[in-house]
Amino acid sequence: MSFFKKLKESISGKTESVTNKFKEGLSKTRDMLVGKVEDLIFRSKKIDEDFFEELEEILIGADVGVNTVMKLIDELRVEVKKRKIEDAAELKPILSEKLVALLRSSADTSLHMAESGPTIILFVGVNGVGKTTSIGKLAYRFKQEGKKVLLAAGDTFRAGAIEQLEVWGQRVGVDVIKQQSGSDPAAVMFDAIQAAKNRKVDVLLCDTAGRLQNKSNLMEELNKIYRVIKREIPDAPHEVLLALDATTGQNALSQAKLFGEKTGVTGLILTKLDGTAKGGIVIAIRQELDIPVKLVGLGEKMDDMQEFDSEQFVHALFAGMIEQEVKETE
Repeated sequence: MSFFKKLKESISGKTESVTNKFKEGLSKTRDMLVGKVEDLIFRSKKIDEDFFEELEEILIGADVGVNTVMKLIDELRVEVKKRKIEDAAELKPILSEKLVALLRSSADTSLHMAESGPTIILFVGVNGVGKTTSIGKLAYRFKQEGKKVLLAAGDTFRAGAIEQLEVWGQRVGVDVIKQQSGSDPAAVMFDAIQAAKNRKVDVLLCDTAGRLQNKSNLMEELNKIYRVIKREIPDAPHEVLLALDATTGQNALSQAKLFGEKTGVTGLILTKLDGTAKGGIVIAIRQELDIPVKLVGLGEKMDDMQEFDSEQFVHALFAGMIEQEVKETE
């Protein structure tokens, strides 16, 4: 059975609405990456050095990452020689198969939940990446699952951050534990944990500051929050999720490296994937960091925050090719 058919079958048991969300959310990346690859394959009479150079440029343009692209191109050269491939069209399933392999991870991409008591999820990341929106959407998701959710307004430094979280709390129908702007974030976390215990809350989602006077101040503040949480619930936080804006491409990778080293990040949320043609950054992050992408933002709606799924991701990118092959073989 061909790779494309296997890929289609592997996601056939998954919810159609989720498959469609990945397809719609990755349309810009699909046009940029796969559209250009298809055009290159259509124009190429043979697989030569010029072909590989142009393919390299397309992949780097979609922010797949230079190191990853070099490795991928080398592997494709080996396959071409080994299989004696002359027709460029034969590379399509090989390329997509290799992308799935690059995205696959032995790391657990599901969210870790507490066995008993409240699950504490800490959100970190610089301002403007969609952190608060991610908290709101995840709160909505948990509430839809029947869980009791509480939010903690730990970003007390940015003007409007507390109000922004309150707006999400009202939209979703969950309470927000807060103090005045400028107050100690660690004190907010302490109050929120006490409230979560008293109210028998299932999930406490904690916002944090994205910027202080300098990076060391920010990391110090996050460590203080971390210590307070651990003191109150020793096995918490159960997740430390770093929100990254996919539209910033390689800059998102730099942020992931900084926060990953300093704050014990357990997973990544890649926001605004629907707003960028550089969705290849998911592949670069997967290859260069030992931190799993756990959630992706695929649109503006409340339910557009989805668990990351490597097969859905690649299926969404190569959807046109897959449908075409299925039709041809029916």
